[in-house]
Amino acid sequence: MDEINRINQVLPTIKGDKTPAIQQWMGSAFHRVHLYKTEHRRLLKEATTLLELALWKANLADNGGVEVETGEQRERQELRVTSGASIVINSVLPFLQLMEYQDAEIR
Repeated sequence: MDEINRINQVLPTIKGDKTPAIQQWMGSAFHRVHLYKTEHRRLLKEATTLLELALWKANLADNGGVEVETGEQRERQELRVTSGASIVINSVLPFLQLMEYQDAEIR
C-alpha cells in the first residue's frame, strides 16, 4: 500500500514527462512482487515438507511406532512411502499455490 501512496504523492509534483517516474515505480513494484513470490515458494516448500513428515509420523504411530533401534529401517521407509502424503499434499497444494493467471496479469 505504501508503494501506491508513494506514486500518488510523487506524480502530481512532477512537471512534464511522468514516464520515467512511472517506470521506476513499476520496476520497484515488480521487484517486490518477485521477492514475495520467492518467499512464498520457500514457505510452501517448508510447509509441504512439514506436512509430509507429520503424515509419516502419524502413520508410524498408527502402525505401532516402529523404532529405529529395532533395526526396522526398511519398514519405516515403506511406511513413509505408503503414508498417503503424496495424495494429501497434491490435494492441499492447489489451495496454497499462487494462481498462474496472476503472473500474466502482473506482467
